Amino acid sequence: MPLHHLTRFPRLELIGAPTPLEYLPRLSDYLGREIYIKRDDVTPIAMGGNKLRKLEFLVADALREGADTLITAGAIQSNHVRQTAAVAAKLGLHCVALLENPIGTTAENYLTNGNRLLLDLFNTQIEMCDALTDPDAQLQTLATRIEAQGVQALCDSGRRLQRAGGNGIRRERPGNRPAV
Repeated sequence: MPLHHLTRFPRLELIGAPTPLEYLPRLSDYLGREIYIKRDDVTPIAMGGNKLRKLEFLVADALREGADTLITAGAIQSNHVRQTAAVAAKLGLHCVALLENPIGTTAENYLTNGNRLLLDLFNTQIEMCDALTDPDAQLQTLATRIEAQGVQALCDSGRRLQRAGGNGIRRERPGNRPAV
């Protein structure tokens, strides 16, 4: 899909300027060709990451639909959940995170630090589950329960998430950016 076709989808600017490409001279010398890395770690929200690309489209949908709550799911240390919560906090939206412990650890460091600590700092409502065996259905069940309390929620699951992710990647693919 050409870049101009993406304008038909609502998008919320979260990243700003394109993230830089950094030349890796030692790896380039070792491999015998020029190697660059895309520096999505320098995006401006919640310690960066490529998840913001899909959130630009997903959150625009949420705002257009009048959502005041974002619902997401992932592992306790999920980068996607962290970035969703950070965007919600930045925009004054509520965030509910359905979390699983996929490695089954009881280590306090894993359960309370890193991305999990940031979720607390972003005032994210945490819901724990044994396993995300059917995330779409589990998120929908959670959304139904939360919406019964009078909030307007948007789940980042299924087709919506796939479309948003695809649009975010299309905006960044090489043909849509100036040559290095």
